[in-house]
Amino acid sequence: MRTMVLWCPDWSVTAGLLEAAESDSPSPTAAPAVVLANNVVVVCNAAARAEGVRRGQRRRDAQARCPEVVLLAANPDRDARWFEPVLVAVEEVRPGVAPIRPGLLAVPAPGRYFARAGVDGEQAAAALLAEHLVGVGVWDCRFGVADDLYTAERAARQATPQDCFAVPQGESAAFLRGLPVTVLADEGPQGAELSDLLRRLGLVLLGDYAALAAGEISNRFGAYGVEVWRRVQGVEVARLASRTPPPELACEISFEPPLDSAEAVTFSVRTTAERFIAALADRQLVATGVRIEAEFEPAGSVGTSVSARTWLHPRCFTSRDLVDRVHWQLQAGMASSGLRSRKSLGATISAPVMLLRFLPEVVEPAGDHADGLWGGGADDQVVRGVARVQAMVGYDAVRVPVLQGGRSAADRQAMVPWGERATGLRPVDRPWPGRIPGPAPTRVFAEPPEAEVVDEAGVVVAVTSRGVVTGEPWQFRIGPSTGRRVFPRMPVAAWAGPWPVDESWWLVGSAGSGGRAARFQVVGVDGRAWLLRWSSSAPEGKGVWEVEAAYD
Repeated sequence: MRTMVLWCPDWSVTAGLLEAAESDSPSPTAAPAVVLANNVVVVCNAAARAEGVRRGQRRRDAQARCPEVVLLAANPDRDARWFEPVLVAVEEVRPGVAPIRPGLLAVPAPGRYFARAGVDGEQAAAALLAEHLVGVGVWDCRFGVADDLYTAERAARQATPQDCFAVPQGESAAFLRGLPVTVLADEGPQGAELSDLLRRLGLVLLGDYAALAAGEISNRFGAYGVEVWRRVQGVEVARLASRTPPPELACEISFEPPLDSAEAVTFSVRTTAERFIAALADRQLVATGVRIEAEFEPAGSVGTSVSARTWLHPRCFTSRDLVDRVHWQLQAGMASSGLRSRKSLGATISAPVMLLRFLPEVVEPAGDHADGLWGGGADDQVVRGVARVQAMVGYDAVRVPVLQGGRSAADRQAMVPWGERATGLRPVDRPWPGRIPGPAPTRVFAEPPEAEVVDEAGVVVAVTSRGVVTGEPWQFRIGPSTGRRVFPRMPVAAWAGPWPVDESWWLVGSAGSGGRAARFQVVGVDGRAWLLRWSSSAPEGKGVWEVEAAYD
């Protein structure tokens, strides 16, 4: 069976421009653009090459050649995500697609099925696929057909846009031997290194390389050189690893007429949520991440607006969980549109809802989330109870603390809504100079109360710019020192510190808390321990004391 390869040149640039076209600052898809990795051009499109931009150039050199060039960051996930519609489009015409990498795929070459009078079946199949891909927005698609995968890929690189280059049957080796050794540079760093070495040895064509003895190849060019030599000889034949198309697990429901009540949408979507969960259960799967999309009726000449959000679950979704997420998402739409969220039935939303869709983002085997032999334990009961409370009081009303990196006790905690996975947290494994050592305090004050620390002479203790304490802490007071109620001072039994830190200096004198600060661990004679913070409030060294946390 012969092999057909589809090659989309410069796919990383194409995917980046397609993603930019959907953002707030779109770029024209025909604009000169490059993909950068470590400030080096790794991919450039034809428009950029026409201006003199080449792979391997530094960023500043590329911008000097083409000042209007669009700079895109390398993102393999983005490339694969935007190539998925191409795979689906090809599968609609020819099943058995084998994805090789983003921008390159292979299928068993169609033969007599697409043949017609005066037109070869392979050429007709390529023309049909090209027409189908142009319909989904892929304009530069090139096809190659040969007896094996490697030759078909080389043939696709010889084709013109929306055309097919077919190597006659049995002539793969002759075709490869007529190619220059510079074509190996397209195969990555190993290919570029081998191509440069062969040119310096005076070998111009791959046929010259194939004429070398097998022993010389293995001794001088390594395993990769042997693999290329075997391919040129027609000995190394790679087989296709066709993928199985993923099952269609998405469920949707349309409303005719559109519903303008969040409660009405929530009530109508229950059956769809149950059908979505049942379809997963039939395949022994559960969803831990679900994307919910709601399409709203267009207002006047404005196109259809879509509210989309990915929801995560600490365990796995049930139909009731999905209904709750739909309600929360619609309530968030009300808040963002300036409408008041009312708990009464019939609360209006920003626009009538035309369609609601569930798409599984993360699915896992159901066996990993099954109850134990004797039913669920205390943890499962807590999860169900908290989820029920969250359904009654709202999504953002139930939060859990998550540890993150930081210097102070307050900076090291982040509050995340129950069921949501924390993202964008500061890394814990960084040094964080000025961080207090363990053990961590058990209670952190949201609004730190006032404090006062004095030395034996009754002078308020401060910390100099070099981190030196002006006096040994002798007594301290938790609470205000003036006003209607004055708290007494407590003798200091033990203290540790200071742990100085100087951060956010640009906030000094403003509403922020920037400038020099130092933290102390203080234990009173009553046995209670506190984490106190001294911060400078003026350049002359004056400062204020406050209580950050307590050790219970």
